Amino acid sequence: MYLLGLLRPFRLGNIDILGMVIRAIVILLAISIHEMAHGFVAYKLGDPTAKSMGRLSLNPLKHLDPIGALCMLFFGFGWAKPVMINPYNFKKPKRDSALTALGGPLANFILAFLGIVIFKILIVFQTPSNAFTEIIASFLSAFISLNIGLGSFNLIPIPPLDGSKIFLSLLPDRLYMDIMRYERLGWIILVVALATNVLTPVMVTIQNFIINIMTFLVGGL
Repeated sequence: MYLLGLLRPFRLGNIDILGMVIRAIVILLAISIHEMAHGFVAYKLGDPTAKSMGRLSLNPLKHLDPIGALCMLFFGFGWAKPVMINPYNFKKPKRDSALTALGGPLANFILAFLGIVIFKILIVFQTPSNAFTEIIASFLSAFISLNIGLGSFNLIPIPPLDGSKIFLSLLPDRLYMDIMRYERLGWIILVVALATNVLTPVMVTIQNFIINIMTFLVGGL
């Protein structure tokens, strides 16, 4: 598939400056919208904490953690400033916390699908190949792959990732609270899992599955 050929990881061996710039722009967009989506959903569910902190914004400076962004750029793993919420403002704290957590990954998947739709339009209209369209194709491929990667990675049910708040909310209240009490230990588990590449086969399978569904919805690429 043409799209899957373009969805290749950026390599820093040849110091591809253009590729790094494109990736940096995509990262800023992806994490800004991801974090804003968390705050927006929380606000709609009755918690104004994120709004009062100025986090309902597309301004990357509101969400950027410099070290986390650099790690994402060079190592494919990073973080942004977490959006603070006050679950006591929710009518149903457990459910609404899960919906707020879901907002970020869902926003990334929507962005990825929009990127695929634009890609499909370029193919349907047989856009001529030149330097400009190659840059657009590179941007879209990075935009699609990074948003799918960010969205699916955050669905891993290990604290403090969004997936822990989503899937663990299905547990009985007492067990849920016991697990979330040790949320900080999740970082250790996550780092070990990443260092040993335990998650890589699972993540690749999930991301390919999502890409296949999205490309199927637009009639293939």
